[in-house]
Amino acid sequence: MEFEVNGVRHTVDVDDDPAAVDVVRDRLGLTGTKLVCAGGVCGACTIQVDGEPRVSCLTPAVVLAGRRVTTVEGLAGHPVGRAFAGEDALQCGYCTPGFVVEAAAFFERWRAEHGRTRPGREQIADALAGHLCRCGAYEGIFNAVAAACAGDYDRAPTGAGAPAVPRAEAPEKADGSARYTTDLRPEGLLEGVIVRSPHAHAHVRSLEAGDLPLVPLLPPDGVVRYVGQPVAAVAAPDRASARAAAARVVVDYEVLPAALDPRRARTGEGPLVYEDKAARKRAPGSGETPQLVPARWRGNLRGPSAMNKRPATAVRRITEARSRNPERVVEGVFTTAAQTHTPLEPHACLAQWIDGTLHLDVSTQSVKHTAELAAERFGLPVDRVVARAVHVGGGFGCKMGLTSDVVAAVELARLHGAPVRVVLDRDEELTDGGYRPGTRIRLAMAADEAGGLSALAIDADTDGGVAVGGTVAALARFMYGKAPRRLRDFDTLTHRPPGAPFRGPGGPTMCWALEQAVDEMAHRLGQDPIALRRRWDGNPKRHALYDRAASLPVWAGARGGTGRFRRGVGVAAANWLYFLDPVTEVELTVEDGVVVARCAVQDMGTGSRTVLRRAVAEGLGVPEDRVRAEIGHSDAVHGPTSGGSRTTPSIVPAAADAAARLREALGGGDVAARLAAAHGVRVTGKRPRDRRGYVSPFPLGGIAIGRGFTGSVQVAEVEVDTRLGRIRPLRVWSGIAAGRIHEERLARSQCEGAVVQGVGYALYEERRTDPATGRVLTENLEDYRIPGIGDTPEITVHFHQEGFDHVPGGGVGLGEIATLPTAACLANAVHDATGWRPYDMPIRPDRLLEGLGT
Repeated sequence: MEFEVNGVRHTVDVDDDPAAVDVVRDRLGLTGTKLVCAGGVCGACTIQVDGEPRVSCLTPAVVLAGRRVTTVEGLAGHPVGRAFAGEDALQCGYCTPGFVVEAAAFFERWRAEHGRTRPGREQIADALAGHLCRCGAYEGIFNAVAAACAGDYDRAPTGAGAPAVPRAEAPEKADGSARYTTDLRPEGLLEGVIVRSPHAHAHVRSLEAGDLPLVPLLPPDGVVRYVGQPVAAVAAPDRASARAAAARVVVDYEVLPAALDPRRARTGEGPLVYEDKAARKRAPGSGETPQLVPARWRGNLRGPSAMNKRPATAVRRITEARSRNPERVVEGVFTTAAQTHTPLEPHACLAQWIDGTLHLDVSTQSVKHTAELAAERFGLPVDRVVARAVHVGGGFGCKMGLTSDVVAAVELARLHGAPVRVVLDRDEELTDGGYRPGTRIRLAMAADEAGGLSALAIDADTDGGVAVGGTVAALARFMYGKAPRRLRDFDTLTHRPPGAPFRGPGGPTMCWALEQAVDEMAHRLGQDPIALRRRWDGNPKRHALYDRAASLPVWAGARGGTGRFRRGVGVAAANWLYFLDPVTEVELTVEDGVVVARCAVQDMGTGSRTVLRRAVAEGLGVPEDRVRAEIGHSDAVHGPTSGGSRTTPSIVPAAADAAARLREALGGGDVAARLAAAHGVRVTGKRPRDRRGYVSPFPLGGIAIGRGFTGSVQVAEVEVDTRLGRIRPLRVWSGIAAGRIHEERLARSQCEGAVVQGVGYALYEERRTDPATGRVLTENLEDYRIPGIGDTPEITVHFHQEGFDHVPGGGVGLGEIATLPTAACLANAVHDATGWRPYDMPIRPDRLLEGLGT
């Protein structure tokens, strides 16, 4: 078959009937076209065929015969690509090429019909409706497409005074040249496939594959505990052959009774998930610190682990208030569904053994820690493992540690003596890639005669499958003063896949219950919900945010109504711990007149490469083009894991210290003028200690707790269709108190994406499993719904940049705090519009209509 791609004629063999995406990526090497969903849902694989956008995962390659194909590489220099880079319309960048290809086609249509005018949000949302961005960079995408159509990027900015793009690697991500783990294809590459258990609970008696080389992936006791658990792995020259090989593996299972009902697990009943203490110690964690707090096990129930303040007093006050002043008691049972991470780049690892050294290219949030764990697992000195994560297509908490793709790739590479890549399919990612656990939260809150918080009690049951470590109730210890409270966390164990830490583990879930209860208490007491929170909350940083929120026109505007469409406004607040990695280092080396900054940190869309480069440039007083940041290599000096919002507050102070050391080494003065003669000068900066030190006496797992809490206050406006049960978020105002903002455009994008993920949590996302078999049913992006660009409200972000003067650099992390109150804020807006309180999340249309009695 002959066809033209980006102006070049190609001839390819299509006898095996490949999809167009396979030909474009694997045979032509145009890896800007990304395979994500394989179902035509996400748009990441979009190409143009004779100028018309098509999803290449559903397009047979034979259809391209004699046609003119354009991929994102063929659009290099297009105004839309420049606009995406200039407006920071991306984060991890994995979905960006598909957006650019579709938006370029829209650009041509729009300009032909409307000239250089700016399209509105609705026109842009309609044009890009078939595309998904898990990072939630939709606000930037709206801005980029509108700016490109209006002619703002018709000419490339040139010259010394041209503005730099907000994100260092944005041009590479926009033109498809950024290479992710899934894009790498070294000579002799084999593709690995994981054989997974079809049973929720079974003992594996034997594995047989004839003469087929096979790597077992079973736990030490040989027991599988969920459908989809890795059992073995095989490799072949291509993915189709590897799948065929996996199908030939014979596994002899002794099928065992399975615990699949979380309600029974809450009572401790059912077949045991973990039979003994040794098995329990191997339980994965669904939180940042899975079993830090000891807890009792009773069958399939673990807990309680408690973070109490005078719990007996709290219970007594609530009991007395029930009988004496029931109007000042708020009680309820709140539930949340599991929310799946599903980063658009799935878990992926390419492993190769070269001269006794293990080389890993891996999609990870913890390049340094992954190398250290791999050295321990495979019995190697740390300096004999090199991990790389140059570009990472999202993570949100699920890509930390030694995941099954890494173990399988390493073992297969050793077995075959060849490079092996293991990339999870979307159904594997949605089954075994991680999720925020579902919960059931029982809450009781009492107010005293003066309207102050008198007592709080929360029992939270976390349903993380075979994982433990829920900390939902514990997080309520840190909000709203010092009133007595009983806070108990329980883990309910079932034979289902393990949960994993997800962007503020436990935080959005806790806010769902607590912030709705505070809202209800405000109504009971006849007080303004913002005013009540301000009175209960002693944090001065959030006081500034409450004052700003109360002054918003939407807060005082009209709401409710009696017709089909009703508008409501809600508010919610949150706080979050300040985390850091206190041993972070940054190395600076002068190379040919350029300062190269190196750190073993990674960038999964959060902007750490840009933050590092600009912190060094600012510290040296040189233009940014005289600094190059090289990250994503484990053999560089120590860098933090991208988790717990610790990255920026760890690397910025270390970069500033390194810059000061380099200035001193160069003799001070005009550093830029001295660089040309300073080739080879090298210094290493360390993160200075915070003034007054840290809360935690020593780091635990590369993380320390700093002094002070970040804060967030959000106000949302929604429109509720009372006939169809649909909720449309119209606007969200997000106030963030995290100290100094080092990169405002990137920080704003993070906060906007956090709101979008909160919208998904509140309204759409619901991981579901078969109650009879334990199989995950929402195993594709059609059935597991994440927000698209048309679901995005208008988002305004306000930064309160005070309160962290004791931190070197003056600022801390904000990626997690920005998403905590969103779901509760939307729920309170729905209540404001309809008078109905949504206790169960997501707020599905059927639940809303049932609640309204329609």
